[in-house]
Amino acid sequence: QMCIRDRMKAIIAAAAISLMGAAQVFAEGIEIRRSGNTPSVMGNAANFSGHAVVSPLLPPNESTRANLGQVDFTPGARTAWHTHPAGQLLIVTAGKGWVQEEGKTRQEIAPGDVVWIPATVRHWHGATSTSPMSHLAMTYMVDGKNVDWQEPVSYTHLTLPTICSV
Repeated sequence: QMCIRDRMKAIIAAAAISLMGAAQVFAEGIEIRRSGNTPSVMGNAANFSGHAVVSPLLPPNESTRANLGQVDFTPGARTAWHTHPAGQLLIVTAGKGWVQEEGKTRQEIAPGDVVWIPATVRHWHGATSTSPMSHLAMTYMVDGKNVDWQEPVSYTHLTLPTICSV
């Protein structure tokens, strides 16, 4: 039968071994992706209405399932309805935009706002009709996929009342 001191030693040893293994997995070093090294692309017309430019910033790799990009929308540009298998994080960097979850009221978003969209929540986002909007978008890969694109947003969703951010 182990005494308490021996149990504590065993727990500490197990934790240390665990940390050493984790350090080897994440010991790849710092990666800097220089601005402008990855070309921006026009948002696919099947997935965006209006003019949207997508600038990939960080692709998923061995140590993260995250995919990061900047999306710049001109006034009135927006995504189609879509979902994400592991959710999406938006950080608004410029302008004014809208985000809407299916069945709920459209909400205004502005610089500094952080929006978390849980996995499989059907939604759209984009610029207001009078202002451009830019955001960073982080999605997470599941089985090699980070988004399920659906149909374009109808005009009726754009004319509904808006809940303004504070």
